[in-house]
Amino acid sequence: MEHFDKEFCLEVWGDMACFTRPELKVERVSYDVITPSAARAIFDAIFWKPAIRWEVTKIEVLNPIKWTSVRRNEVGAIGRLSSSAIYIEEKRQQRNSLLLADVRYRIYAKLVFLPQNMRKDTMRENVNDENPGKYNAMFERRASKGQCFNQPYLGTREFSASFKLVTDINELPKPIEEDKDFGIMLYDMDFSDEKNIMPMFFRANMKQGVIIVPPYNSEEILR
Repeated sequence: MEHFDKEFCLEVWGDMACFTRPELKVERVSYDVITPSAARAIFDAIFWKPAIRWEVTKIEVLNPIKWTSVRRNEVGAIGRLSSSAIYIEEKRQQRNSLLLADVRYRIYAKLVFLPQNMRKDTMRENVNDENPGKYNAMFERRASKGQCFNQPYLGTREFSASFKLVTDINELPKPIEEDKDFGIMLYDMDFSDEKNIMPMFFRANMKQGVIIVPPYNSEEILR
């Protein structure tokens, strides 16, 4: 069937984005382009089930990489029920964020179907008609109508993402004509052990505006 092992393409865009580098914790600094984990989260926002996992395969950068700096007041404390009140004037901190401006990408992903014996016990579903074709068709229908479970975002929730499903990939505008090695970039988080969630990285290399993302089980993934 055409719905099996199908690669989907979304075009996503927004005024600003921040794909935060994990090694810089105090002030937010974005990666140069969208990360596979952020791209996967956009697919998840449109359609997700316990029986599936999205695997990003390719990222195309459509707009030139532009930066903008934003300085704002933030509260440098976390409120808890067991703690005393937080006085904003005492905990206020001024922090700078280095963000991306006017971003637009085409992101490609495949839906990986997880048989019930490969799911966690808490994620088992007693559904007899589960199959990849069914879920692929459900995603395609939802994405074509602009439906989503929650608002997709570009790195952080304050930067909402607009999206559309790309159905004809033969006559698309070309990505930016630029080659760049972005070095080690966050791939995703490894949730196989819920008590020890670890980040995964890969070497992001853009050629003529295109980044090929290695598979989840590839040796190129640094764990």
